Amino acid sequence: MQQSKTPLRSICIVGGGSSGWMTAIYLNRVFNGDRVANGSSEVAPNIEIRLVESEDIAIIGVGEATVHSIRFFFAAMGLDEAELMRETNATFKTGIMFRNWRKPVNGQTHQYFHPFDHLKLGMDMDISSSWLQDARYTLERFDQGVSLSSHLIAAGRSPKTPQSEAYQGVVPYGYHLDAVKMARFLRRKAIEAGVIHQVATVKDVVVAAGNISEIVTDQGNFTADIFIDSTGFRGLLLDALKADNWQSFTDALPCNKAVAIQRELPAPPKPYTTATALSHGWVWEIDLADRQGTGYVYDGEKLSKEQAEQELRSYLGSDAAVLKCTHLDMKVGCRKEFWVGNCIAVGLAGGFIEPLESTGLHLINLGARLLSTHLAGEQQSQAVRDSYNRLMNGFYTDLKQFIVLHYCLTDRDDSEFWRAAAEKAQYCEGLPAQLACWQHKVCEYMDLAGTFSTTFTDENYRFVLYGMGHYPQLQRRFTTPQYESLFAKVQQQAKHAELSTIPLATYLQRYR
Repeated sequence: MQQSKTPLRSICIVGGGSSGWMTAIYLNRVFNGDRVANGSSEVAPNIEIRLVESEDIAIIGVGEATVHSIRFFFAAMGLDEAELMRETNATFKTGIMFRNWRKPVNGQTHQYFHPFDHLKLGMDMDISSSWLQDARYTLERFDQGVSLSSHLIAAGRSPKTPQSEAYQGVVPYGYHLDAVKMARFLRRKAIEAGVIHQVATVKDVVVAAGNISEIVTDQGNFTADIFIDSTGFRGLLLDALKADNWQSFTDALPCNKAVAIQRELPAPPKPYTTATALSHGWVWEIDLADRQGTGYVYDGEKLSKEQAEQELRSYLGSDAAVLKCTHLDMKVGCRKEFWVGNCIAVGLAGGFIEPLESTGLHLINLGARLLSTHLAGEQQSQAVRDSYNRLMNGFYTDLKQFIVLHYCLTDRDDSEFWRAAAEKAQYCEGLPAQLACWQHKVCEYMDLAGTFSTTFTDENYRFVLYGMGHYPQLQRRFTTPQYESLFAKVQQQAKHAELSTIPLATYLQRYR
């Protein structure tokens, strides 16, 4: 592959939505930061960034929850948090409540909370080991013993104090937001910062010598040094360069369809996502400031669209009016090569893993951040492409394993789907051996060191492992009073956090 001999001067992003506009605003901030800082269109950009999107292709717009690190993206883009939340009808998210992923316990629906925070109290032994060795699973959930967020959601509190600055709180937090409104908000901010916006529909992709030379649209032809494919599952640009470029994850993650329902809020908004397991998949419930987004992610080989919609509607009941219902086909897996020639796929064009841990925007953020460094050199060599492809493949593969972890620890046997779910660890290299080891030792940092994980560490693994009852058998090292003292401190910190934070309802009324 011949490498570029001239400096990078132009980037053309095809496709809007979250993927296109997050990438556009990020790359513009990185490469044209002097122009953005001056706020003047008279300053010539270092790299011309153009986004081409069609009015005829709707934004999917159902990915409405985020991980906590998205705050740093918004902050780095210079976006005002209060304005962002107003414009996107956003609320806070401090974690995910998982329900019904195992059989009922003592007649009660099984549930556990995966928060974004994990306490560290300066002990020689980490709090997770202390919780396990004191057999506190007979008294409380793991999240209740090691997380402040678990206590805050029970008290209906937000992560903010009256003194909290933008993007800061007493615990890490993400958002529940309207994905369509977020894309529009980012579009406005990107255009104000100098990104060129072109409304056009792509009719053809012209390829020459292994690169895209131009795209043909109903509004003319467009050339660029680099093209970014943000065309969703269609992968319009990258497919034109390389066929047979997809690796499927459906052996490990068979949920390939979803039915999404937007409805009126049945109750005051909750500062967490709910993921409830049903017969052949799971349902998300995401509370925004003005409505609730729900959806059933399911195995399309086991249920028809009509059956899935009926099961979702039956689960939701009739407490709130339905505003919109949408059926989605999902392509589960990722590209073998995200970057081919002068084209890079970002977002759904590059890959998709079911949104169980709300990682859609995070993967876009990763793709854009890596582009900013991999495009910074004088040449875009094959070595640079290989590096980008290796890293992106690593992100998706590690995320696949973490999502499989949620399924393979189940003891549910009430359907073919759940009986098969318990065997899915075999499709993640090394996971069965890790699970066997974690029956006899705590999951710790070094167990996962050297992986590509950027969000989910040993702390996150422990919330799922112990939430699903996969406890190691450990020897007791301390006396009961020492354990009691440690967990009394947790309760003190939790009470202080409750008293110092703003009730969620108050924040949404007064501070948005």
